[in-house]
Amino acid sequence: MTDLTVWHDGDCPLCRAEIALMRRLDRRGAIRFVDATSAGGDACPLDRRALLARFHAREDGQLLSGAAAFAAMWRAIPLLRPVGLLARAPIVLRILERAYTGFLRIRPALQRMARRVAPS
Repeated sequence: MTDLTVWHDGDCPLCRAEIALMRRLDRRGAIRFVDATSAGGDACPLDRRALLARFHAREDGQLLSGAAAFAAMWRAIPLLRPVGLLARAPIVLRILERAYTGFLRIRPALQRMARRVAPS
């Protein structure tokens, strides 16, 4: 079994909803989820600002960022595993990374909308 830690932004309504879904899908408890906004300094492998700017995961000791981190998380969840395995193909990972980079550009606007709809 893979050793997987995922860091997320507990202050972001989009992240909270996504992580809640991933926790429900992770029935085996294969993923250690860490809220980077409240974790102690030793729990974060990077500067907190860098960690919160992009999605990060550590899979078997290797720190991953962006689409590669999502793919690692997906591989740990049986339902999503095929997508995570497909993302090991370099061209697929490049496409997913471009999509993620595009999402990051509109993320602030989506966060504002989500906060208005469902305040914390």
